[in-house]
Amino acid sequence: MSDAGNDIDLSKAQTDAEWMARLDELGEELGWFEPLGTAHAAFFCEGSADVLLVSFEALAEIRAGGGRQRPRGYEVASARGWASLSLVARGEPWFRQPPVWELIDRLTDDGFFDRFDRVVFFGTGACGHAACAYAVAAPGATVLAVAPQATLGTDRAAWDTRFPEARRLDFTTRYGYAPDMVEAAAQVFIIHDPALRLDAMHASLFRGPNVTALRTRWLGRDTARELHAMDVLGPALTQVCAGTLTRGAFYTLFRRRHRFGTYLMRLALRTEALGRPWLTLLVTRAALRVIDSPRLRAMHDAAQQAQPREPAEP
Repeated sequence: MSDAGNDIDLSKAQTDAEWMARLDELGEELGWFEPLGTAHAAFFCEGSADVLLVSFEALAEIRAGGGRQRPRGYEVASARGWASLSLVARGEPWFRQPPVWELIDRLTDDGFFDRFDRVVFFGTGACGHAACAYAVAAPGATVLAVAPQATLGTDRAAWDTRFPEARRLDFTTRYGYAPDMVEAAAQVFIIHDPALRLDAMHASLFRGPNVTALRTRWLGRDTARELHAMDVLGPALTQVCAGTLTRGAFYTLFRRRHRFGTYLMRLALRTEALGRPWLTLLVTRAALRVIDSPRLRAMHDAAQQAQPREPAEP
C-alpha cells in the first residue's frame, strides 16, 4: 500500500456522494473501487497476502463516527499492511441486493479469496448479518460479528419486528440464512449482550463447534458502539486478523469496561433498581474513580446509608 493511504481523510466530503467519489479516487490509487448498483459500493485496498479483512459497513455510521471517516475494516487492516475489502451501504445496511451477490460470486469464481492466507469477515448488527451470510464464499474464513441478525425471514424470525421495512428484502434466495452460511468457517465469534432479548435470540441460532459466543452484558442498545468507545472492538478485530483471538483474550480486553464511565453508570442504575445496595456501593465506588457525577455520588451515599449498622457495644 502506498504511503498516501495512511493520510486518507474523508471527513472533508460535504455529501455522501462526495464521500463516495473520493473513495472511488482512492480505489484507483490503492486498489479498486466498484459501485454495486445505487445503494452499495466496494473498495479494495491492496496489502500483504497474509490477511484479507472483508468488512460490511453502513455509510451513515462511518460518517457519524467522526475522525477521518474511513471504513473501520480499512483502518484496522491498513495499520498493519493487510489487504481490505470494504463493502459500504449507502442506504439499508443488509446487503441483500443482486449487485452484491454478483460481486461475491465473481470474486469467488476468480479465486480472489484464495490469494490470502487468512480471510476475515466482519460486521455489526445488520452488517454483521452480511458478514456471516457472505462468509460462505471463503470456506475456512474467520468471522467476527457483533449482534448479528440471523435472518429477518418471517418463517424463522417472525418474533423480531424491529425492522419492518427490511422484511421486504429477500432473505431466502441467495446468501440468506446466516447460521447456515458460516458452517464452513474455521471460527465464528458472535459478540452480543444477553440482556438484549432479541439480540440474544438471534445469537442462539448460531450453533456448531466453530461458533464461540462472547457475551457482553449491560452494554446497552448499541453493543458495537459501546465496545468501540471503550477501545475493545478494534483490538479484538486486530486479534482476529492475527489469528490470536480466544475467549480468554477477548474477556481480557473486555475488562476495560471497569474503567468506562458509561458502563459503570448503567451498571449502578441496574443494581439500584434491583434493590442491591451493597452491589450499588461497590459499583459507584469504582465509577467515582473514573467520573465525578453528582448522580453517582448521591447513589453512593444512599447505598452506604442503606447498609446495616453494627450494634453498639453495651
